[in-house]
Amino acid sequence: MKSSYVHLPFGVQKTMFPYKYLPFLALTFSIPSSLKNLECYGTVADCDFEANSCGWFEASGGDDFDWTWSSQSSLSADFEQQAPPGDHTHGTAQGHFMFILKNSSNLFQTAKLQSPTFSQTGPQCTLSFWFYNYGLSVGAAELQLHLENSKDATALWRVLYNQGNQWSEATVQLGRLTEPFYLSLKKVSLSVYSGVSAIDDIHFEGCALPPPVESCDEPDHFWCGQTKACVGRHQLCDLVDDCGDRTDEIDCAPELQCDFENGICNWEQSVEDDFDWTRNQGPTSTLNTGPMKDNTLGTATGHYLYIETSGPQGFQDKAVLLSPILNATEASNCTFRLYYHMFGKHIYQLAVYQRIWSNSRGQLLWQIFGDQGDRWIRKHLPISSRQPFQILIVASVGDGFTGDIAIDDLSFMDCTLYPGNLPMDIPNPPEPSVPVTVPPHNCTDDEFVCRSNGHCVGKIQQCDFRNDCPDKSDESSCVLEVCTFEERNLCKWYQPEPANSPHDANTFRWGLSNGISIHHGEENHRPSVDHTKNTTDGWYLYADSSNGKFGDLADILTPVISLMGPRCTLVFWTYMNGATVGSLQVLIKKGNVISKVWAQSGQQGPRWKKVEVFLGTHSHAEIVFRAKRGISYIGDVAVDDVSFRDCSPLLNTNRKCAADEFTCASKHCILKDRLCDFVNDCADNSDETMFICGTSGGRCDFEFDLCAWEQDQDEGFDWNLKSSNVPTTSTEPAVDHTLGNSSGHYILLKTYFPQQSVKTARISSPVISKRSKDCKIIFNYHMYGPGSRNLILLQVTVTNHTKTLLNLIEEQGNFWQRKELLLSSDEDFRLKFEGRVGEGYPGNIALDDIVLTKGCLPSLGFTEEDLAPPLPTGFCPHGYKECQNGRCYSPEQSCNFADDCGDNSDENECGGSCTFEKGWCGWKNSLAENSDWVSGIGSHKSRRPPRDHTLGNEHGHFMYLEATPVGLRGDKAHFTSAIWKESSAACTMSFWYFISEKATGSIQILIKTDKGLSEVWQQSKPDPDNHWQKATILLGKLRNFKVIFQGIRTKDLGGGAAIDDIEFKNCTTVGETAEICSEATDFLCQDKTCIASHLVCDYKPDCSDRSDEAHCGYYVSTAGSCNFETASEDWTVVCGLTQDPEDDLDWAIGSTIPTEALNPDSDHTPGSGRHFLYINSSVSKQGSIARIITSQLFPASLGMCTVRFWFYMVDPQIMGILKVYIIEESGLNILMWSIMQSKDTGWTYAHVPLSSNSPFKVVFEADLGGKEDIFIALDDITFTPECASGGPALPQPSLCEEDQFACFYSTQCVPDAEKCDGREDCIDGSDEIDCSSSPSPQLCSNTEFQCSESQCIPSLLLCDGVADCHFNEDESSCANQSCPNGALMCNSSGICVPSHQRCDGMAHCDHFQLDESSCSECPVYYCRNGGTCVVENIGPMCRCRQGWTGNRCHIRSKPSSAGLIYTQNYIWTLLGIGFGFLVTHIAVAILCCLVNRRRMTRKSEGGGNCAFVNPVYGNCMNPEKTESSIYSFSNPFYGAKSESLETIAHHLKS
Repeated sequence: MKSSYVHLPFGVQKTMFPYKYLPFLALTFSIPSSLKNLECYGTVADCDFEANSCGWFEASGGDDFDWTWSSQSSLSADFEQQAPPGDHTHGTAQGHFMFILKNSSNLFQTAKLQSPTFSQTGPQCTLSFWFYNYGLSVGAAELQLHLENSKDATALWRVLYNQGNQWSEATVQLGRLTEPFYLSLKKVSLSVYSGVSAIDDIHFEGCALPPPVESCDEPDHFWCGQTKACVGRHQLCDLVDDCGDRTDEIDCAPELQCDFENGICNWEQSVEDDFDWTRNQGPTSTLNTGPMKDNTLGTATGHYLYIETSGPQGFQDKAVLLSPILNATEASNCTFRLYYHMFGKHIYQLAVYQRIWSNSRGQLLWQIFGDQGDRWIRKHLPISSRQPFQILIVASVGDGFTGDIAIDDLSFMDCTLYPGNLPMDIPNPPEPSVPVTVPPHNCTDDEFVCRSNGHCVGKIQQCDFRNDCPDKSDESSCVLEVCTFEERNLCKWYQPEPANSPHDANTFRWGLSNGISIHHGEENHRPSVDHTKNTTDGWYLYADSSNGKFGDLADILTPVISLMGPRCTLVFWTYMNGATVGSLQVLIKKGNVISKVWAQSGQQGPRWKKVEVFLGTHSHAEIVFRAKRGISYIGDVAVDDVSFRDCSPLLNTNRKCAADEFTCASKHCILKDRLCDFVNDCADNSDETMFICGTSGGRCDFEFDLCAWEQDQDEGFDWNLKSSNVPTTSTEPAVDHTLGNSSGHYILLKTYFPQQSVKTARISSPVISKRSKDCKIIFNYHMYGPGSRNLILLQVTVTNHTKTLLNLIEEQGNFWQRKELLLSSDEDFRLKFEGRVGEGYPGNIALDDIVLTKGCLPSLGFTEEDLAPPLPTGFCPHGYKECQNGRCYSPEQSCNFADDCGDNSDENECGGSCTFEKGWCGWKNSLAENSDWVSGIGSHKSRRPPRDHTLGNEHGHFMYLEATPVGLRGDKAHFTSAIWKESSAACTMSFWYFISEKATGSIQILIKTDKGLSEVWQQSKPDPDNHWQKATILLGKLRNFKVIFQGIRTKDLGGGAAIDDIEFKNCTTVGETAEICSEATDFLCQDKTCIASHLVCDYKPDCSDRSDEAHCGYYVSTAGSCNFETASEDWTVVCGLTQDPEDDLDWAIGSTIPTEALNPDSDHTPGSGRHFLYINSSVSKQGSIARIITSQLFPASLGMCTVRFWFYMVDPQIMGILKVYIIEESGLNILMWSIMQSKDTGWTYAHVPLSSNSPFKVVFEADLGGKEDIFIALDDITFTPECASGGPALPQPSLCEEDQFACFYSTQCVPDAEKCDGREDCIDGSDEIDCSSSPSPQLCSNTEFQCSESQCIPSLLLCDGVADCHFNEDESSCANQSCPNGALMCNSSGICVPSHQRCDGMAHCDHFQLDESSCSECPVYYCRNGGTCVVENIGPMCRCRQGWTGNRCHIRSKPSSAGLIYTQNYIWTLLGIGFGFLVTHIAVAILCCLVNRRRMTRKSEGGGNCAFVNPVYGNCMNPEKTESSIYSFSNPFYGAKSESLETIAHHLKS
């Protein structure tokens, strides 16, 4: 078509028909020859369709599928769904556009929108327009170019599918077109078209040729011959007609040009690359990549070269095109020009190299990465070379098939061809290394020779960050302590030699770079400035991701570091940006063992970020930076300002540690504030040993649980225990803080879903006393990722006053950081860590190694129970607990595998034998995991067992590992027992387990003791038949242990693991005997039972035969041991104790405890002793601290020495504190134990393990807090023999002769004849202990029982459920059976003495004649809880107050669910009311009966209306019936049916 006007076959009318969309669009433009300038061109070519169609018309009309000019407002309702709701120009329904109107459907409908014809375009011409392509069946459209003198069409642009209900923009490069042309936009219906197709706002830009000028005198410009336009000299001979008359392309050297229209000219394909360039015309074979036309002609008939990135090519395969060889360019600069096309999602790299050696890649001149758009782009490269050279064009395949790269129109200017070939590069032989001159010396092979003077230092001192040689030569070959890379060297960091050729430039490696060297396309993923200077010329270290392939690793290492100090930290700054950045790790390499200590992956943003990696103590180690390449080149990893902080090892000094320093086992000194903080500051871990730091819940490393910290249950979001070996997100810690490796644990808050709202979780500490001094919290936190909102530390008092101690906002860095805060308060308080994460971004907050220092004392003044109403007192002695049957038991009797209650209630909540049919039996889930063990029943539709094991049906219960939506590989669930006191050597645990054949994971049994955690059983293999399997485990002899079922998820263990029917057998130690104790340090009692060695000679019998308290002279003779029975002697001298001259108050010897105490007149020492040591705040002296110190130093020892003592505290205000310290030889005080007593419990036993790396003394300190009425006493202090020896102590022979008795607690011998003679000859009275078979004036009567403290109680009190002896002896050996009401159990015979035989003057029970005990009087404190004692003919009876029952009012009554429970007052009231009604009813009934009798004489039939019936005499009409009235009820004192009281109550109400 040659016409320059627009054909409108239907005219321009206001009523328009909608145009159809076709699968292809063809758009044709023809520039009129009359258009001489841009203004005129723009006027005709640009079109917003507001006035008319601007000459665009439907070229294939008549098929009811046509492009139509209209607006939405002009359409009828039948066609408005086929057009956009508004135009693009104005966005209104009145705005106009062209759209496809479909009136009918057939297979061959075509809509073709054709442009006017345009004459030509300039080299920079582009077309843009806005299009609408919306609908499920809207189809494709194609824009085509048609040359007027050619029948071929060139596709310029396509849209293939629905683009959404919106206008979208398209830009098409037209380039230089020298012939008239038009455009067409074409779409085919194929009878299925349905949707909206429209076009608006067509715009041409840069399409005019350069205008003529009168002169072109500017330098480096050319004046076109005919058009008189002025163009740049660099545009000459570049195969593009820039003038419009081709005069800029005349007289060019054809050997320096190639447009690929006739082959590849004098260029060559390399034979050393991976594949060849392909010559092509038109589109490439893959959609959405590659050009659709060449650059030379701008049509599909023109040719170009491209790389085909579909198979068999692989990622980073290269195609290399070689130029002809050109001469050196000494006289003038040579220029190389090319056009390139890089369009597609997986475009990788195009690079240009210049080489002078035929066997090398040469120098990189230019490179570019990634998608550059669907257009040809010109590149101009100046070249300078003093030798003949060759240009290499290298294209690399991306990681997908849409990565075609094309080139066209290659040309050189001001260059000449070289007739020869390039030489080969022959590397120079390596220079011989010059041996290091070593001065004369006498050093051994294990020593390093200082270069300046020949002095010797240990090899361990070479490369240890400390200059030991005067000339620093021992550190000269080592990594620099600080490296900024500004000297353009690696500071002794090195890269291992790669296995491939050193000439291979494609290796992913570390290198030095700066911002100046960044190429186009790298600015978004390489740092433009360094961190040191923040300038483009500053240097940094980076791993270049433009080389290598996905997953490649690049390592850079330090030389071997001989020794690092305990606080060694690697500090550096990292830059990781780019959409496909990989990862960076810091590793520690020791020989062939590599461990990860830090990691970061993924895009971190376009900025430098600081990292601190704690390394700690290591020897003979290398530090490694390991970069891992991402899936593409877009993501370099950069590092700058690398430094080793505090990495020199501890100095060996001979000085003694100061009073504020701790002495390590290695005799190094560290500050006391570094003690017990989970950091190995001593380098031998002696500052973190359990012996020094203890196992207090104030220290928690979260390696297994939350210790003493508790989850707040009101948030519904928890801190979770996590190990680093579980796959982590890019924001989580790679290692924990405690162990510094991936096996350690920490607690974590993290966002599970990208769009999660802000979530809050809290954990709370135990309550801390306001009396705490020097109390600090030390913790380590990791807070990283944009979703990390807040980490807040709160101090909450017991009256709910809240103080914010710390508030960290947003991310703090991808590394562990330490925080230390001093704590104080006027009230007891808790600490709460509150974490907040979420709000649509990934983010994590982690905590580890929380320490409440030893100065933080637990509070006894506030417990959860204090919030509840107070219960009546006097039921069980203080410290005892109530059995379900009303008896009492001590805490020591709980969880000991012995039924001390008689109903097993002291063992019910310990986590023992359990079928799970009536609860969990004390087994509990950990509160720190994502998943739990939960109770369930059988199910055939899940991985659970189809039935339980106990009952074998679907209704029985078992415990199974729940399936959770957030469960991850490695997640654990712990099901834990309580702490069991001790098990026998024959103790076994059996259970039944189930692992579904569809599940993967494992069940483990762990045992946790004071010594740590151990695995005793593991199973991960499922049963193919889905049956329950039995496991039996020998637990053996254990003390203070927990049993833990651990479920570990690998993929889908959730729901597929279950346990049932746990059973412990032969676990009780009652009756257990042994010839040899399982623990070497245990003591073997004479009755063949074993006890811990620290229980020997501690003034309380732990062996049932008291053999542990015999022959204790060796114990009590240890310096510092004392029972304070020193008579007139100076107790400080006798006891080996001294008053601290720097304290406020002095301890004194006393013999009377204040009257408000439980036992106001006795000390603790057995026998006739009456003295103890005490301090009382009522004295007039000012101050509050009293200290006594052992006079002599104990030798250093760990875990050997234990001090035992008895203390008494009278402290109504709970302000006094009793503490035990050790004082190291340096003078450092270390708190080992402390207590605050909330209630008066009498003499209380304590034992404190003592450990120190240096000789030490022991201090007892009373802190009275400046308050009055505080009394603290000490008695019977003993040190184990190991304290004096510093190691295992051998048994000492008795000092007494064979015919002498060795007193227990004194180094005293008395004749055997004086034992049990009724007179205490031993100072401690031990010669009169266990003398019950001998006559003695102190023996109790026949109806009394003697407690161990020579106390006599009526035998009636034996085995009655109430402990009357101080040590519970009256309830310790009772038969586990009960008798009917009023009967007594005779413990010796096991028979019940009936109530009528009680107090009948004849003893029916030989066991202390208990049936004849207290027949005429009430024993003291017989009736508990306010009950009243009444002596009846069978002995004393108790009348109990409301809420209590039992023979001694010691059992709390429980409401009955079957009926109403009435107290005595209510029952008497009820009886009174009932009696009144009863009298009235009887009178009426008698009258009624008399009337009926009279009526019977007149009526032979009829029942009469008897309104009331006499409940006493029965029915007057039927004497055989004795109960017919609803008002009849039984005596409530003797028992009644539950319905009776309900019935009477109902009728009373009515």
